[in-house]
Amino acid sequence: MHLPSHAASTADTNTDFLRRYARRMLRDAHSPHPSKALPVVRRVHAARATAAGRVTDLYHARATLQLKHMYRTIAVELGYADWDACKRDVDRHAPEMLDRFRLDLGAFGDYEQVWFPDAPSAQAWQREHGGRVVVYGRQAVVMSM
Repeated sequence: MHLPSHAASTADTNTDFLRRYARRMLRDAHSPHPSKALPVVRRVHAARATAAGRVTDLYHARATLQLKHMYRTIAVELGYADWDACKRDVDRHAPEMLDRFRLDLGAFGDYEQVWFPDAPSAQAWQREHGGRVVVYGRQAVVMSM
């Protein structure tokens, strides 16, 4: 089953999308609501985009986070060493490369989503049932209609 890419509906490049996504991450990181701020702070910490030693330290200092930290986090999550390497290469890839980020934004809210602890489990299920696998950190989701 082919699921349409939501990126194909816009003329934006992958880099354009990631820049907007990074700005949203930064707004969420600065939010006074832990449910918005903490997921971003955890991602920034996991990507080692700052020198903060503990997640709790970074959470309390989240007002100091800048757009450069969001770019570094995104780059690391996509497998790049830094944002410069990411922005030089990311537009060469299909828009589906960024589906993990689109999932965060709710772009696939109208699709049935079946979550798995890892990509191999999701791929095995997908071979039998169809859909599209999106890797989300260590987990994966299969989206089908």
